[in-house]
Amino acid sequence: MNMVIILLQYTLLFATVLSLVALGGCFAEHSGVINLGLEGIMVMSALGGALTFKYLGADASPFIIIIAVLLVSIIVGVLYSTLLGIAAIKLKADQTLVGTAMNMLGTAAATVIAKAINLAEDSTKPSSEILYLGRSAFLFINGYEFNLFMVIAVIALIGAYIVLYKTKFGLRLMACGEHPQAADSVGINVYKMRWAGVLISGALGGLGGICYVTAGVSSWKFEVGVAGFGFLALAVMIFGQWKPSRIAIAALLFGFFRALSNVNSGFEFLRNLNIPGGVYNMLPYLISLIVLAFTSRHSRVPKAEGIPYDKGMR
Repeated sequence: MNMVIILLQYTLLFATVLSLVALGGCFAEHSGVINLGLEGIMVMSALGGALTFKYLGADASPFIIIIAVLLVSIIVGVLYSTLLGIAAIKLKADQTLVGTAMNMLGTAAATVIAKAINLAEDSTKPSSEILYLGRSAFLFINGYEFNLFMVIAVIALIGAYIVLYKTKFGLRLMACGEHPQAADSVGINVYKMRWAGVLISGALGGLGGICYVTAGVSSWKFEVGVAGFGFLALAVMIFGQWKPSRIAIAALLFGFFRALSNVNSGFEFLRNLNIPGGVYNMLPYLISLIVLAFTSRHSRVPKAEGIPYDKGMR
């Protein structure tokens, strides 16, 4: 029974990360911009949050730590996403290439920064590992652990649904991703709406990044990045048809398979199968390929996503 509860906890934790990041991609793509740079945003935001944990120290109150980490992670995510905004919206660059470059830059920059900080503190430890107070993000209720980010993810999912479907801002945002010329003809500033989508994407990706590295550990080596969770979140977004309610279900599905890689050894019937642990590590990514192969054909993609907007064209 205890292993089932642990499996459930890990499933909810990974689903939290995936839902936050997938929602970020959802806002960007509804505005008409493909954000493939979510992986890089997660890594950079995780670095900002981890350093905030590190330098606030154990003497600070848990409330102050959490608020500071959330703010720094969001700010870093927003700032890093401006690279996508400048390149894709202002300069009309290829969004796929920009996102790929952001992912490569994010992991490399985070590794260099972390190593530089460690070298400055101790010249004998040129590592990218950052120690921080990750356990501050957990609540303990009746002996069970609950990550505070789970609550944030639920709020974000509900908020995203309300914003996208019940507000003027959301309807305008989606109009810019469907038919920007028509939106412009009725007075909607397509450039501003796309900037809004990209920056919201950065904020949610930043929350997902710091959530990922506080998954029950107290340190993180930034050269490992976030193990492809940015791309897995994109699969969740596509499988969820760019809708917050479906994204939540898809995140739970992929989170479950990811959680199996952490706890498979605790189940006797799984041990008896003698399946190598590496197979369980690959499972969520294999499942994402299979799911997308069968469902992507029927995906309702925003019609103008990935297409740079030119105000002079009709």
